[in-house]
Amino acid sequence: MPSLLRCLCLFAACLALPVQAAELRIDLGHGVQRHDTASLLARSDARDIDIPGDVAFKRSMHYRAVPLKALLSEADAGDALLFVATDGFAAEIPAALMLHARGSEAWLAVEEPGRPWPTLPGDKGDAGPFYVVWTDPAAMQVGPEQWPYQLAEIRRLPPVAERFPAIRPHAGFKPDSAVQRGFAVFQRTCFACHTLNGQGDARLGPDLNIPHNPTEYLPEDLLRAYIRDPQSLRHWPQARMPGFDRQALSDADLDALLAYLHHMSGRKVASRDKPSP
Repeated sequence: MPSLLRCLCLFAACLALPVQAAELRIDLGHGVQRHDTASLLARSDARDIDIPGDVAFKRSMHYRAVPLKALLSEADAGDALLFVATDGFAAEIPAALMLHARGSEAWLAVEEPGRPWPTLPGDKGDAGPFYVVWTDPAAMQVGPEQWPYQLAEIRRLPPVAERFPAIRPHAGFKPDSAVQRGFAVFQRTCFACHTLNGQGDARLGPDLNIPHNPTEYLPEDLLRAYIRDPQSLRHWPQARMPGFDRQALSDADLDALLAYLHHMSGRKVASRDKPSP
């Protein structure tokens, strides 16, 4: 009995200990800033916001949130910011989209202690403790990949094409060509989850060029259907890839993306190799 009593006392003591607050790291090149749950919720600019049609939860949501631009005041409009999640998702979002909003506004939603958010649809786990949400995302064509949840870190980086030269298309394409436009679409919609030619920050989805490019093993009509609705081609309850409807990815952007992927199928390189011009 004394042993049992001692175990119960130890268990009760453990329950009484404060839970370690979640922490968000922000590195904009001037030293790492660390923000925990309590300090974010205590900020004078924290607000209650409502998000209709929340991307992650697929319904209206209510959050306690902080304007993201207030946390990124040391960033420049030309900076590329990488948002890294605990599950391996990594989204690059231009700082200008958050610093110079024209209708849309980015917020850092903070999960409040004692008020946990619901589980993500499809048993995909939790979105907390930090989640980037947007008010009026359509005003600036904010895509679903620009709503990173399970956020752990934000850091400033050189432009993506400079860091990962193996994802660049041939230099001979004009800026307004379908391939170059598709390259921009790829960075905005695919690169948050996938690598290409072994290069990229994300570790969530498979590489899109090695050993095989999807344009090599899927007919174009099936590939289009898969991008629009992955479950329509391969039913997998644990699948994490979202579908891209026409609001998130227009038909013209999808055409350009496929042009880029098809072009890159002829530019396979390992990450250690030097890409051709």
